[in-house]
Amino acid sequence: MSFSSDCVTKLVNDFQARRPIRAGSLIITVYGDAIVPRGGAVWLGSLYQLLAPIGINERLVRTSVYRLTQDTWLQGEKVGRRSYYSLSNAGQRRFEQAFKRVYHGQQAQWTGKWTLAMLTQLEPELRQKVRDELEWLGFGSFATGILAHPTLSCNDTTAVLQDMGASEDTIIMQTESSNPMVIKPLRLQVKESWNLDELAKSYKLFLEKFRPLWQALANDGDLLSEEECFIARVLLIHEYRKVQLRDPQLPDELLPAAWEGRNAYQLSRNIYRAIHQRAERWLDKHLETAEGPLPAPNTRFYQRFGGLA
Repeated sequence: MSFSSDCVTKLVNDFQARRPIRAGSLIITVYGDAIVPRGGAVWLGSLYQLLAPIGINERLVRTSVYRLTQDTWLQGEKVGRRSYYSLSNAGQRRFEQAFKRVYHGQQAQWTGKWTLAMLTQLEPELRQKVRDELEWLGFGSFATGILAHPTLSCNDTTAVLQDMGASEDTIIMQTESSNPMVIKPLRLQVKESWNLDELAKSYKLFLEKFRPLWQALANDGDLLSEEECFIARVLLIHEYRKVQLRDPQLPDELLPAAWEGRNAYQLSRNIYRAIHQRAERWLDKHLETAEGPLPAPNTRFYQRFGGLA
């Protein structure tokens, strides 16, 4: 067995050692990374085959898919005796918001504007749900009942609130900065509103986990099988996405100079570019739609991480 194969085995063992195993989250990673670019729907039996080598058995896949459907992430369709699942409209929106940050790390230059969401007029139970959703999207708390985001637009924020039935009772505003380059007080505010120290630790752990794989790929990466490339790719994006979900994606002007998030993106890009083609060949052989073989990846797939060969 090659050093690179050993690295993939260790990643799988680390994933299986966690309790509880978050199979639903891993399934969303598989959909976002592998299935959405290739038509979006897949036979449930295909998921069994894909996830078995990672330690997710058929019963757990079935239970997790049911829960994801109940939580409006997935929607199912029966064709004969087979069930095919795709992202729901709500799941598609969440996918777009979460995964575009994973594959496209560069941010446009910040204008100094902030989108504010004032939750003070919401009923307490709904207010907490809205707060959780907005914080998931990267909003930070500027004051009691007031959340802020430096780059998410008012329109995108309103769309989220409409899906939650909270748009009519939430005040959405966009600020104009008289001097966006007055950075010192903004950085102090950011430190109060987002826990960047904890996030930096998570990025550091991610780097420690996946750097050995990158080093192995540089030495004997051609020895990885198509299945191992798929497994490595899924676990790479899964672990990176988990950290990204807690990253508010703040503009460079508001981040520390030595920010581990930049290194994590670079490492993810390097590994992904090295193994994506063999992983795609594995998907060609093991994923099936209601119409038959899986369609080829769409053009957006090849734009990931600044462009794939």
